[in-house]
Amino acid sequence: MVTVRVNAKDYNVEKGVTLETVAKQYATCEKGDIVLAYMNGHLCELHKEVMEDCDVEWVATTDKIGLSSYKRSMILMMMKAFRDVLKTKNTTGRIRVLFSLSKGFYCELDRCGVEVTKELLAEVETRMKEIVDADITIEKSTYKSHDVMKRFEQQGRNDKVQLFKYRRASNANVYRLEDFEDYYYGFMVPSTGYLRYFKLYSYEKGFVLQMPERREPEVIPEFIPQNKLFQVLKQSDDWGVMLKVDTVGGLNDAIARGEINDLMLVQEALQESNVAAIARRIKEEDKKVILIAGPSSSGKTSFSHRLSIQLRALGLSPHPIALDNYFVDREKTPRDADGNYDFECLEAVDVAQFNEDMAKLLQGEEIKMPTFNFLIGKREYRGNTLKLEENDVLVIEGIHGLNPKMSEGLPQDSKFKVYISALTQLNVDEHNRIATTDGRLIRRIVRDARTRGNSAQRTIGMWDSVRRGEEQNIFPYQEEADVMFNSALIYELSVIKPYVEPLLFAIPRDSAEYQEAKRLLKFLDYFLGVSSENIPNNSILREFVGGSCFPV
Repeated sequence: MVTVRVNAKDYNVEKGVTLETVAKQYATCEKGDIVLAYMNGHLCELHKEVMEDCDVEWVATTDKIGLSSYKRSMILMMMKAFRDVLKTKNTTGRIRVLFSLSKGFYCELDRCGVEVTKELLAEVETRMKEIVDADITIEKSTYKSHDVMKRFEQQGRNDKVQLFKYRRASNANVYRLEDFEDYYYGFMVPSTGYLRYFKLYSYEKGFVLQMPERREPEVIPEFIPQNKLFQVLKQSDDWGVMLKVDTVGGLNDAIARGEINDLMLVQEALQESNVAAIARRIKEEDKKVILIAGPSSSGKTSFSHRLSIQLRALGLSPHPIALDNYFVDREKTPRDADGNYDFECLEAVDVAQFNEDMAKLLQGEEIKMPTFNFLIGKREYRGNTLKLEENDVLVIEGIHGLNPKMSEGLPQDSKFKVYISALTQLNVDEHNRIATTDGRLIRRIVRDARTRGNSAQRTIGMWDSVRRGEEQNIFPYQEEADVMFNSALIYELSVIKPYVEPLLFAIPRDSAEYQEAKRLLKFLDYFLGVSSENIPNNSILREFVGGSCFPV
C-alpha cells in the first residue's frame, strides 16, 4: 500500500493503481470532471500509476489546462468518427482544424468528394455519441521521433512529417483510439466516456465543433455565428495556404531553405495592403471619427500610426486621441470584487466628457485636450487644443472604442469602427491549433520585460485578469466593427522565440506560473528561431521586440 495525500487528507491505496481509479474512489468535483492531476507538482494524465507516497492535486474541466485536454481529446474522437462515417461512403479525406469561432473550432473537410451537409454532420454526431457510450480507452504510446515521422509518412500525413522533421526531442507520444492514431500537443483524458458535451454545426463551407467553457463545463453554449471574425480568419488562413506556410512545419521549411526574408516582406506587404484598404474606405465613406479597439498586445498603437500614414497619403490629416486620457480621477475609479481599482470597466472613463468634446470638434469648435497623469491619477489640461479643419479626422484608440455607449453622443454616420487582434493563422499541424491568446501572451511577456521591467512570472500571473477584462469589455463588441484587422504575422513566433525563452526559463519551478511557462517553452520548441534584424522598422512586431520607428 502507498499513501496519497489530497487536500491534507491521506488515503491508503494499492501500489500500482492509476490516478483515475483514485479519483473515482475518493475525489469529488462540484462542476465538470477530473481529467488530469498534479502528482508531487508534476502534471500527469490519469492513467499514471501511483508507485509511491505522493501529494496529488486534481485538475478538472473548470481549469484551463483541464478544459484544453478535454477539447484536444474531443478532436481525436471527432477525427475517428469522421473516418468511420466516410468509410461507409467508400471515401476518405482530411479534416483541418483551423481556428476558434463562437465557442468551438471551425474545421473544413476536403480531398474526399463529400460535401459538409447537416445530414453528414448528424451521422458523425451519432457516431461520436456511440464512441462516448462505449467509453473507449485513449491509448498512449511513446516512440522514437524518427519512427513517428516514418509512421505518418506511410499514412500520407505530410503536415506531421514536416513537423517532426525539425523536432529535437528524441521521443514523441502518439495517441490511439481503436484503429485511428494521431499526434497531439498536450495531455489527453483517459477515455471517450469523459467526452459527453459537444455539438456539430454546419457553417460556411465547413463546420464548427462546439464545446463547453470553463464556467459551465457541462453546458454546450449556443452557436453564435461571427461572420466578420470568420472572414478575417479565413483570409489569414488562405494567405498561409497561398504562401505554403499554414503549419509550423511549413514555416520551418521556409526558414531552412533560406526564404524567411522574402516571407517577411511578402507578409508585411499583405498586411500593409489591408491597412491601405481600410484607409480608402474611410475616405470614400467620408468618416470623421475612427474608433480602434482590440485586446491586449494586438498592436493597436503601431496599427494606429500605420493607418494615419495611409490616411495622409490620401490627403487626410489624422489626429490621434487615446481614450486613456479620459480616465476619471483615481479616487472616482470603480473597484473590482477584490477591492482593486478596475481600470478596464467603462465607468473608469469619463464617457460624458469624451462625447461632449468630440461633438464640439465635429461642430467645428476648438476644445482643450486632456492628458491623464498616471503618476498622480489625475486628468490635466496642459494647454493642448484641437480644432478640426476640412480634411481632418480623429483616430481614437482604446479598449472601449467599439462599445456603443462610448460614443453614443456622436452621429452614427461619422463613425468608423476598427477591431484589431493578433489572430494567429499558423497551426502546429492540421489537428493541433495555436491559440491566438498564446501568441498575444508571448508578445506581452516580451514587451512588458523590455518597456516596463516586468518579469514573465508577473505577466503570466496577471494574464487571467487581463483575459477577464477582454471577455467583458472587448469581445462582446467585436462584431460591431466596420472592419477587422489581423495583426498576427506568419513568421513572428520564430522571431520572438529568442526573446521570450530566457524570460520563461527564469520563472521559478515552485511558482504558480511555472506550469504555464513550461507549456509555452514546449510549444516554442517546435519553431526554428530566426533573427529580427530584417524586420521592417514599421512592422507591428517592432512594438514588442523593439526598434520601431513609431513612438510606442
